[in-house]
Amino acid sequence: MGQEIRVAPADEAGCRTLAGSPVLNVLRAEIRTGSRTPYCYVVGAIGPGIRYHVQLPLPRNWNERFLYGGDSGKDGVLQFNDPRVAQGYAFANSNLGHDVGAEPGASFGFNNRQAEIDFGYRATHLSVVAAKTLIRAYYGKAQKLSYYEGCSQGGRVGLMEAQRYPDDFDAMVVGAPVNWYQQQNAALVWHAQQVFRDRFAGALAFDTDGDGRLDSTTKLKLLAAAVLKKCDARDGVADGVIDDPPACPFDPHLDLKDLLCPGDRNADGCFTRRQIQTIRDMYRGPYDSKGTRVYWGKTKGSELEWADAFFPMPSNQFNIRALRVSGDHLNYIFYDVDPGVAPRDLLDVTQKLNKTGPLPEWGWWEFNIDDFTAGKAKTMMGIMNATDPDLSRFLIRNNRKLILYHGWCDDGPAPEASIEYFRNVVKTTFAGNLAAAHEKIRLFVAPGMGHCRGGTGPNDWDKLAPMVDWVENGKAPDRIVATHSTQGQVDNERPLCPYPQKAVYTGPPGGQNDRANWTAANFACR
Repeated sequence: MGQEIRVAPADEAGCRTLAGSPVLNVLRAEIRTGSRTPYCYVVGAIGPGIRYHVQLPLPRNWNERFLYGGDSGKDGVLQFNDPRVAQGYAFANSNLGHDVGAEPGASFGFNNRQAEIDFGYRATHLSVVAAKTLIRAYYGKAQKLSYYEGCSQGGRVGLMEAQRYPDDFDAMVVGAPVNWYQQQNAALVWHAQQVFRDRFAGALAFDTDGDGRLDSTTKLKLLAAAVLKKCDARDGVADGVIDDPPACPFDPHLDLKDLLCPGDRNADGCFTRRQIQTIRDMYRGPYDSKGTRVYWGKTKGSELEWADAFFPMPSNQFNIRALRVSGDHLNYIFYDVDPGVAPRDLLDVTQKLNKTGPLPEWGWWEFNIDDFTAGKAKTMMGIMNATDPDLSRFLIRNNRKLILYHGWCDDGPAPEASIEYFRNVVKTTFAGNLAAAHEKIRLFVAPGMGHCRGGTGPNDWDKLAPMVDWVENGKAPDRIVATHSTQGQVDNERPLCPYPQKAVYTGPPGGQNDRANWTAANFACR
């Protein structure tokens, strides 16, 4: 039997007292004992639709730090973080102004500007203020330090906080931010349009049994192998990971010429001219009718990540991540005036849409990328994009810290977008002085890492720990050690280096391709 968890009566009474707060709308305040450590659990509401909750360690367990966690996707849920609470953090999170059970996907924004504003920035800031109020009430004092940790949508929200509300946090860890939010969602839809067009003629997957569904990723595997053959060892280590994708000179027209389908007739183990163009467009990124690029393309080495993201396969139940993320985005939170509700079946591009009545339908396949360059997403960009590079109030006036990280093989937000944002911050906030910028902000780009996690390269580390060490011990993160594991066993370990440095092999001469030498001690940041 497990050890009984005892809670002092004063701790429980202090927690329940929060429900009677005269300055906050607290819906619930109670002691919870079912996790690693007991804590005071508080749920609050802020009109019209914001819900937030706070996990408050018992006073004897509190480390006097506050941590806010950012979520992924379109949010709409309250996320717990029992591991951080067990470490002593008072943790808070919000639903960004809507409940996913009632308003799934982006539907919360349909003709609802207030909900869009709450999602864009208001919900997080107000939830932070409320959580700090509860901390003071429960512990009798304020937190010593406030941290933020989030990836993907949580990354966008984090940067929005740094730009709009520089007093909310002392330090922030921001991963794979979707801060070029409207561009990225337009890009995902544009790529899906290329894949679905003409019954998947350009898709890098194949229907082997003729049932009308793609079921083979042979083409993607052939492409990925060809790219690795061309560029894997350019960094000096043949480990199945491309360290510098932009420097990879892979050209699908030249490097796949031996894999062209005879007579341009589609088959499983070859590429048609249309599919070669798909590959070129994936790398190039979406562009409008005048050739103006809207967003960055996919990186060399990320090809195996494309399967579930862009091609309806058995592995994703014939759905694709691009549509799960963006299939109704343009319906509800892209245009100033919403074009119509999303059809129930986002995969059937041949269905006849109902264009009459009070709620006409509009499908993502009707989107014209020219709408973006024509400025039709300008209002929503102002609400949701977090690309302002002037972080002087946060980083300089308030003397705060910011760590950015991104995986080179991310199939969602482009890693080049984070690099561009970082460069813009260095230019705007620090007058181009990289050394001065590195005193406050550092970017780590992880070779082989997917979106927030996973991938073929080292992708696992405690995201918050380096920041705490930097803020509280003055130890700047000159390198972050990340690992890759297979079946629970670490098989690759590397340092991630502050951009623009890269990890360079310095181990035993001639041993760079020996897996036994793939440890952080055998690599230096240069």
